[in-house]
Amino acid sequence: MPHFSHTLSVSAPPQEVFAIMDDFTKTPQWLSRCTGIDKLDSGPNEVGTKLTYHYHDSRRTGTMDGEIVAREPARHFAMKFSDKMMDVTVDFVAASDGVGTTLTHTIDIATKGVGKVFSPLIKRQLPNQTLDAMTKLKAMAESGMPR
Repeated sequence: MPHFSHTLSVSAPPQEVFAIMDDFTKTPQWLSRCTGIDKLDSGPNEVGTKLTYHYHDSRRTGTMDGEIVAREPARHFAMKFSDKMMDVTVDFVAASDGVGTTLTHTIDIATKGVGKVFSPLIKRQLPNQTLDAMTKLKAMAESGMPR
C-alpha cells in the first residue's frame, strides 16, 4: 500500500491554512492533479459530507467518490476517496508552533483489482506529488490571499 507523510512549517496561523483546505474551490490551485471537487451535500462542510473528486493526470481523467472523514477546524481535516482501482485517504493535521503552523500531510493509497499493477508507479510518484501540493498550499497560506 503506497503511503507518504510530510511535515512542514507554514508562516500563517492554523485557521488560515485550514480555510484554504476547507474551500474546495481552491483545491485545484494547490493540488495539480485535481480539476475540481464537487460537494454533494448542502450546508457547511462536516464529517460525512459527500464529495466527488475530479482529476487529470498525464494518461487519464476521472472521478472518485468521497467524503469528509475528519474535520476539526484549524486542527484536522481528512477525506477518503474511492474508485474501482483504489481507496485514497488524504489527511492533514495542523498545530500552532507559536509563530505559524506545523502542517503534516499524509496520504494512504490502497490499490485494488487492476489498480494493484500501478502500486510501484504510485509509490514512486507519491512523494513528489505530495511535496508539490504542500509547497503550493504553503505559498497560498503565506501570501495572505483572500479566502
